[in-house]
Amino acid sequence: MFNTHSKYWFPTSITVLVLTAVWIWFSAIPPGSTSESIISAPQVGFEAPDFSLGTLDGQKIRLSDLHGKSVMINLWASWCAPCRAEMPAIERVYQDYHVDGFVVLAVNATNQDNTAEAGAFVAEHGLTFPILLDINGVVSDLYHLQALPTTFFVDENGIIQEVVTGGPMAEALLRVRVEELLTEVP
Repeated sequence: MFNTHSKYWFPTSITVLVLTAVWIWFSAIPPGSTSESIISAPQVGFEAPDFSLGTLDGQKIRLSDLHGKSVMINLWASWCAPCRAEMPAIERVYQDYHVDGFVVLAVNATNQDNTAEAGAFVAEHGLTFPILLDINGVVSDLYHLQALPTTFFVDENGIIQEVVTGGPMAEALLRVRVEELLTEVP
């Protein structure tokens, strides 16, 4: 009824249970640790991470100073073909909605680009919204940039309502997202 391997079953089971318990004990997240360390990237429904960057024209803009406004954060670079394709649509949407409290923060991934190229791009496309320079990649890191362009739609309470990775975004999609932000009931 018992084979020769059955005498090893009990000691092996005990060893596996002990090793499992040790692994669980040492890999457990300590009580009181923040959920921020668990969330890998900014996500829909969470507060947009705050940042402050200089602009092409020498101003400083802090995201948290824009509470009460609907904000689109667009991370881009001048060499990025989808960024080049969607930027004219972003400008048109901005022109149509900025009087309603809509703000575009175009964050140039300057650590992957350069200020001169970003400035030439802005002039070429006649962009009128703020162009922020992420010279050291702080915002790219903070927002876990995976692809260019990446866009975050942030409501007036600073909560991310949508994340669009890649592009180019169609103008119709931009308009729908902006109208949803502007018509949200607090």
